[in-house]
Amino acid sequence: MEDNGRVLAIGAHPDDVEFKAAGTLSLLRKNGYEITIVTVANGDCGSTEHSAVEIARIRKGEATESAALLQGRYFGLDAGDLAISFDMETRRKVTNAIREVDPFLVFTHPHEDYMADHEVTSRLVRDACFGAPIPNYGGYGNLPHTSGIPTLYYWDAMEGIDYLGRPQPVHFYVDVTSEMDVKRQMLACHRSQREWLMRQHGLDHYVNSMEHWGEERGKEAGFQYAEGFCQHRGHAYPKDNVLAKLLGEDKVKAVR
Repeated sequence: MEDNGRVLAIGAHPDDVEFKAAGTLSLLRKNGYEITIVTVANGDCGSTEHSAVEIARIRKGEATESAALLQGRYFGLDAGDLAISFDMETRRKVTNAIREVDPFLVFTHPHEDYMADHEVTSRLVRDACFGAPIPNYGGYGNLPHTSGIPTLYYWDAMEGIDYLGRPQPVHFYVDVTSEMDVKRQMLACHRSQREWLMRQHGLDHYVNSMEHWGEERGKEAGFQYAEGFCQHRGHAYPKDNVLAKLLGEDKVKAVR
């Protein structure tokens, strides 16, 4: 699929994209690319204080504010937290999101991570990237099919490990040192999650946790801060690392 200037990042929940890919998205935005962030779930379980309806409303506003820092757009597909399913309805919704944005470059979760919502989202996005160009595969809204399969990247699993604690592969690192201020600002937009993550995940401060992992990946790559990615290289998907071409060899370091 040819470069059309549009980039899409799809996370399971509001703030997933910011944790793992906001630095790279900021670099792409500075290079003139149009950024859209989508979440499959609405974040309705992410609070010990608010009702499901109220926290979903709050988190939509936070995600919209975060995307705006990249002059980007946010929208959600409104599944519930811990309720994302690989069923036909959700497959069509995610396919519809791909068709609506029509990106040449897509980012999402890895196939193996610490929770099912992330893993199912990864498979939904892989499926939708493949299905979006197929004219006879129906989505919602009668949107036109895309011109081809976009390049697909998976960002890091949380702490770089799967649900059994096994290290997950990284194909390349992106130097996001110059974008850390933007990444901090984007993640800080998700104010409702600080207390939730402290209680549920034991993260004393979610921005500090993000910075720490960026430093760890940076050490591996020889950068101050880095984000790690794998590329989907299966049959029919684009195999050229277009991100390396867009950002340059000084910003993208392949794992040998």
